[in-house]
Amino acid sequence: MKIDLTNTTSSKINSGLIEARRAIGTPAVGMVLTLVIVTDEGNAYDALKAAGDASREHPSRILVVIRRPGRTPRDRAKSRLDAEVRVGSDAGTGETVLLRLHGELSGHAESVVLPLLLPDAPVVVWWPEDAPDKPAEDPLGKLAQRRITDAASAEDPVAALEVRAGSYSPGDTDLAWTRITPWRSMLAAALDQKHSAISAAVVEGEPYNPSTELLGMWLADRLKVPVERRVSDGPGLTAVRMTTADGTICLDRADGALAELAMPGQPDRRVALKRRETAELIAEELRRLDPDEIYRSSVQFGVDRLNVQSTQEGSAGRPPSNGAHKPEKKAAAPAKKAAEAPGKPADSGTEKAK
Repeated sequence: MKIDLTNTTSSKINSGLIEARRAIGTPAVGMVLTLVIVTDEGNAYDALKAAGDASREHPSRILVVIRRPGRTPRDRAKSRLDAEVRVGSDAGTGETVLLRLHGELSGHAESVVLPLLLPDAPVVVWWPEDAPDKPAEDPLGKLAQRRITDAASAEDPVAALEVRAGSYSPGDTDLAWTRITPWRSMLAAALDQKHSAISAAVVEGEPYNPSTELLGMWLADRLKVPVERRVSDGPGLTAVRMTTADGTICLDRADGALAELAMPGQPDRRVALKRRETAELIAEELRRLDPDEIYRSSVQFGVDRLNVQSTQEGSAGRPPSNGAHKPEKKAAAPAKKAAEAPGKPADSGTEKAK
């Protein structure tokens, strides 16, 4: 059942939810949490579909916040709230409310969302794209026990990881971390078996893949060994190799679905390691609402501490660090001054810079 509400209020939306439940004969509320999705019109459909699929495992009230500030000064000066209430088969196993905030109201989404939260139930906020630099300090983030971002959707995914590391607060997590859960489980199971000490590791994945970086940081942080980051053609994360005195432990996934685990002294075996849909990732994150200390430790380990393989196209598909530019700037400065100084040839300045 769907109910469209134009130029409405949070109070009328709550009344609409009660009316819709009564109309379909399900007055009882059995939802376990409130999931707030902050997105735009372009990504709303995919995000809502993923959340709806995840609600089969976690019945919840889904609030989709779509900001529409307006393009003209007149539109930006107005405030209006439009809503679409979905209950029953149109909303999975819970309730869904699409909130379109127009004009000045788009900057005060928390005032609309707060009256619609389920009482005495956890709140989770998910930004499929354009997450704030500090989710815990965002007005909507302050309402939540769990805040989900996705570094893979950022323009520079690796730089987004550095932002997450600097702004981490208990309750923060990222879908780039969730994507490597099967990898971490498989590698941990392999290391539980008898083997010699690990001396080094290599992680391979396609360029600009934050999950590859996170897996490398997790291995380096937990094993206390140097980890090298190498570029592959993908898809996504493709291989992990750990060096021991007995040989190499290798988990290789070339096709994005089936992986091969090779360990010294044991026959190779194939394991299912397919790339998961967003709905599966969200469902996994909703299973736990406590702070993820392993994620915190891994993301704060630092991308710059990984050994990056040098290639002709650059380092592992990520831009060089700021420190890599400093020597060039210092070297270029004397040459520039020499070229500008009267009576001094630029060559002499260049020689001094060298």
